[in-house]
Formats: sequence, C-alpha cells, structure tokens
Amino acid sequence: MIRHYTKSKNINYSGKHLLFLLAALMILPATTRSQNTSLRNSISRIVSTIDGKVGVAVMHIENRDTLSINGKSHFPMQSVFKFPLAMAVLKQIDQGKLSLNQKIHIDKKDLHPNFWSPLRDKYPNGNTDIPLSELLRYTVSESDNSGCDLLFRLLGGPRKVEKTIHNLGVKEIAIVATEEDMHKEWNVQYTNWCEPIAMTHLLDILNSGKALSKTSNDFLIKLMTETTIGAHRIKGLLPEGTIVAHKTGLSDTNSKGVTAATNDVGIITLPNGNHIAIVVFVSDTKANLNIREGIIAQISKAVWDYYVK
Repeated sequence: MIRHYTKSKNINYSGKHLLFLLAALMILPATTRSQNTSLRNSISRIVSTIDGKVGVAVMHIENRDTLSINGKSHFPMQSVFKFPLAMAVLKQIDQGKLSLNQKIHIDKKDLHPNFWSPLRDKYPNGNTDIPLSELLRYTVSESDNSGCDLLFRLLGGPRKVEKTIHNLGVKEIAIVATEEDMHKEWNVQYTNWCEPIAMTHLLDILNSGKALSKTSNDFLIKLMTETTIGAHRIKGLLPEGTIVAHKTGLSDTNSKGVTAATNDVGIITLPNGNHIAIVVFVSDTKANLNIREGIIAQISKAVWDYYVK
C-alpha cells in the first residue's frame, strides 16, 4: 500500500508540474510572437504609405533576432555596392596585393562629367596621384562614382568583387556593372542587386571583424561612420550622436517619374553597446525624395524604439 500510495503521489505531483510547464510554454511563444508582430506591424504600416516596393531586413547582431519584409526579393543596390567593393579592396590589402599608401594615378578621362564625383571637383584636370586610402574615402564616405570605377579597374572588374563577397558566404548578391555601365542604360542598374537579408549578413560579417584584419575592418567602419551622404535616412530620426556606420544608394528618376532606388544599409550602435544591422531598399516609386528618405528614417526609428524600450 505504501509503495502504491507513493507511486500515485509521484504521478500526481509530476502531472501538476507538467501542466504548469505546458501552460508556461504556451504563454512564452505567444509573448514572443506578439513582440515580433508589433515591430513587423509598425514597419508594415510605414511601408504601406508609399507606392512602389520596399525591402527591409533587421538583425540584432548580439541576440540574432531577425525580421524582414520582402527580405528575399531582389533590389537594385546603386551605390550601396560600394560597401562590398571596399571590403574586396581591403581584402586585397590584407593579402599584401595592395597597400593603403600606394599611389593611384587619375587621368582626366577617369573623371566622367555626368557622374556624382567630389573627386572630379577637386581634381578637374586629373593628372594626379592620390593614396589608395584617399580613393577609398572618396568612394565610401562621399559615394564618389569616379572613385568607384577606379577601384573596380584596380581589382579587375565587378565580377572579382562579386566573387570575393560570395566567398564570404553571402551568395544572394550580384555585382556585374560599373557606375559607367549603369549610366548608359536605365535597366542596367537592376543587374546589381541584393536581397535585404543577404545584406544584413554582410553587415554582420563586417561587425564581427572576421573577414578583414582589425586595421582594415576598423578603417572601413570609420569610413562608413563618417559618410557625408544620407543624413535623413537611417540616421534621420535617431537621437543626436547615435553612431551609425552606413552606405547609401540613390538612382536617377526616369522620364516617367520613377526612382529605381533610394537605399540605406548600416549598423546602428544602441545605448547598451549592442548593434542592429538594418537594410532598407525603396524601389520603383514615384514618391519624392523627402518621402522616400522619410520612409527609411521612420523604419529605423521604429527599430530603435523597439530595441531601446
């Protein structure tokens, strides 16, 4: 009887705890879903206010929490591709094939008149030599198109850059056309595409410092933090002084009033020292620049509020 009573008591005791555990497990996923849904809903409401197509990917780098909208779709990168280009250049430097101090010769023919090019504005006649470090600064921090194509030439073309990034494990990206190529015909820009989720993975690789030497990695993050472009996008509604290492992209607007790309991708440093990789691509819309940039800024602020609360 004693053995039977003890056995029965143990069964009842375990059963009560099992029911409690099951109840707790049912509550926890529901709470998690609710939290994820709240941010997704906030971003979806923002996205719904603009025509065209918007791609968003967010990764909390430390806890690996992720969210995306149209995260596996292809979006034209425009100058966002200067970020992977810089990674490929710095990879060559780490391998001893190039040096930050080496001089790069610039001819007048390298400075296209129809490009965005602060480099051309400073050296309108060309015929000068500048350090590779300065060329990288123009290309990344000032999004210089002439500098971009000089770097492509230095590496042997866009496909060499694409191969370097694919070898890092980021496959859902295509880099096949130079700035000069994209300026020749409207549709060429769509051949340089990336999936938003893939871009967060590349930002994660940059943040981890695993692809480049510490010197090269720190240099690239510095260039992206000091960028003079896109102050009204990811950074637009964030608290003053927030550290954001980012790279923008912007296309022309065609005769039909359509802008193919208004982009910003980057790493936000939170007050607690954690990091958020965020990617926002706004594509094929007739909205004006203020609206397009406002969409990016609002999404960034929603992400900030969610993780800082």
